[in-house]
Amino acid sequence: MAHNGSLPLARFKVLDLTRARAGPTCVRQLVDWGAQAIKIEMPGRRDGDAMGGKRDGFDFQNLHRNKRSVTLNLRKPEGVAIFKRLAQDADIVVENYRPGVKKRLGIDYESLRPINPRLIYGSISGFGQSGPYRDRPGMDQIVQGMGGLMSITGIPGQGPVRVGIPITDLCAGIFLAQGILVALLEREVTGEGKWVHTSLLESMLSMLDFQASRWLMSGEVAPQAGNNHPTGIPTGVLETKNGHINIAAPGNEIYERLCRAIERPDLITDPRFSTPRARSDNRDKIMEEFMPVTRQKSSAEWIKLLNEAGVPCGPIYKINESFADPQVQHLEMAQTVHSPALGDLTILGHPVSFGDKRLPLRNAAPELGQDNEETLTSIGYSREQIADLSQRGVI
Repeated sequence: MAHNGSLPLARFKVLDLTRARAGPTCVRQLVDWGAQAIKIEMPGRRDGDAMGGKRDGFDFQNLHRNKRSVTLNLRKPEGVAIFKRLAQDADIVVENYRPGVKKRLGIDYESLRPINPRLIYGSISGFGQSGPYRDRPGMDQIVQGMGGLMSITGIPGQGPVRVGIPITDLCAGIFLAQGILVALLEREVTGEGKWVHTSLLESMLSMLDFQASRWLMSGEVAPQAGNNHPTGIPTGVLETKNGHINIAAPGNEIYERLCRAIERPDLITDPRFSTPRARSDNRDKIMEEFMPVTRQKSSAEWIKLLNEAGVPCGPIYKINESFADPQVQHLEMAQTVHSPALGDLTILGHPVSFGDKRLPLRNAAPELGQDNEETLTSIGYSREQIADLSQRGVI
C-alpha cells in the first residue's frame, strides 16, 4: 500500500470550508490523490452536514474520507485568527459559502491573499460570484431545472424529470478540482496563487455539451427523447424474454451488423431505415421492428450474441447488480476503509488509476474535531491555550 508521501498531491495542504455536496466533492478529488486536508467544522455540530445528514451515515462517510477535522467557530474573531494562521501555511482553500458570507466573515480571497500570496482559493456557488442571482442559495435540483437538463430527461410528454444523482453538485466539484490543479501548475511558473471559481449553473450548462451546441449553432431546442439517443439512431432500450437491454448501433456499419445479428437483413435496405436521416425520422418504428425479434431470447443471450457481432450492447442493472458484475468487481471500485468509530466500511474508490494501481483509500471520515490538538500545537498553541479555546467555544 502506498504511504502518503508517495501519493501525487501529498505535498499540498488544503483547508476545507465546504458543506453540503459540491464543495466536499472538490476536496474529495484532491485528498484521494494524496493532498492533506483539514475539514473546518462548527464546534458541537457532530451530526455532520451532508444532505443525508448523519456523520456515521453512508453519505458523510463517502464524501469526507481521507480528511482530518478541526472545529473552529468562524463567527468569533479568535476563530478567524486561528484560520488565518492555518492559511499562512496552506496551498489551497476551498469554500462554497454564498458570495457575501465569506466577505462578512473576513475569510474571502482578498482578505487571505496578503497573508499568503501563493494561496489558491477555490469557490463554488449556486449561480456565480457576480450577477443578478449571486446571492440566491443554489441546490442541485433547482439548477438541473434552470440549466435545461430536466427538459431533455425522461420519456417524451411525461413532463420534466430530474436525473437520479446530484449531477450539478458533482460536476461543479470535479470542475473546480480541475481548475485548482491548473492554478497549482501555473503557480510553479509565477509563484502566485489565484482565485478559482465555478458554480452549479456554469457546470450544468457545460455538461449539456452537444445538446447546448445544438441550440447555439443549429437553433434546435432538444426535446425529451426518452431512452432513444437524440442523434445516434438506433440507440436505446429493447425488450427481451426476461427484461431489457441497451443497444447502440449508430452509423451504417454498426446498424448493418445489428440487422444481420438479429437475422433481419431486410431492414438494411428498407427505405424507411436505409440512411441515417431515414432512421432518425423513423426512430420509433425501427425499435418496433426489432422488438418481436429481441423478445425471443433472454437478455444474457442477446448481450453475448450482439457483443460477439461487434454491436455495443449491455444489461440494464439495478445498483446491487452493477456491483455484482464481474467487470465491476475486477475494477475494485468498492473499497474497504477502517474507521476507529465504525469499524471496517465499504465505500467507493476513486475512478482514476495511475499505471496499474488505484490509489488506496487511507482513512474513513474523521470524528468531529479529532485533529484539534495536533493541528493547533503545530501552529504554536500550548495545551493550556487549547483547553481555554475549547471551553470558550472557539474550537
